[in-house]
Amino acid sequence: MYWTLELASYLEDAPWPATKDELIDFSVRSGTPLEVIENLQELEDDGQPYESIEEIWPDYPSKDDFFFNEDEY
Repeated sequence: MYWTLELASYLEDAPWPATKDELIDFSVRSGTPLEVIENLQELEDDGQPYESIEEIWPDYPSKDDFFFNEDEY
């Protein structure tokens, strides 16, 4: 399983929190690349929902990772 920023970005609009099956269903319906679905299929499934994309890919950048100030615009 590997994640890139491009692949993970397809899950930004997922219905969080979501179970593994819900994320796969969302990905299939929204037409994400096959790599995203394959990555989701490799996740552990303990029946508990994932709260955010950071639980799937901890390195996913948040808005705090970018150096800009939205208030200035």
